[in-house]
Amino acid sequence: MKIEILTLFPKMFGSVLGESMLKRAQAKGRLKVSVRNLRDWTFDNHKTADDKPFGGGPGMVMKVEPVYLALKEIKTPGSRVILMTPQGRRLEQKTVKSLAKEKALIVICGHYEGVDERIRELVDEEISIGDYILTCGEIPAMALLDAVARLLPGVLGGEGSLEAESFENGMLEYPQYTRPADFEGMKVPEVLLNGDHKKIEDWRKKEAIKRTRQRRPDLLTK
Repeated sequence: MKIEILTLFPKMFGSVLGESMLKRAQAKGRLKVSVRNLRDWTFDNHKTADDKPFGGGPGMVMKVEPVYLALKEIKTPGSRVILMTPQGRRLEQKTVKSLAKEKALIVICGHYEGVDERIRELVDEEISIGDYILTCGEIPAMALLDAVARLLPGVLGGEGSLEAESFENGMLEYPQYTRPADFEGMKVPEVLLNGDHKKIEDWRKKEAIKRTRQRRPDLLTK
């Protein structure tokens, strides 16, 4: 998969792309990420990519021209263009799974007070990572990038482990434990130590339902 990031702050992505899963995905050739500076598509001496809003008001608004010119240059027929914005639909695992099947994504990082409304006409989809406001769209773009990359074939290695994760089956994941079996009096449930795989599977299913009912009952109603 190829992912293009359009941002005013490309240096923010350096450490994220150079560590852990995203580094591995790129090394394996499963993912190619290009971080593009939107200021490269500006033409004034100050590389201006934002301006004061018409009608007055606080903050600065991202200009439409750099985004338009960037998309005109890098967009291909198979590219899906996404704008990260708090006004978009909330990112869910089913959306991530759908995006992971795309051949190419272009992710635009919103910023400042907002974006020129005409930018919305240039994208295929608007996505939000939650009902709260951040200072920039780069952090949501990183979250989307990581969520999609880990679903690409060969990135995680243990493909079967994906099926039991939270949200994959409409529920939260069951509790997980590792060694030691007894730490400061906090013990691992005995069922996980007896080697009976049928009992372990049944316990995990019950615990997943219990945890979902306690923490995210809205998932069960869906």
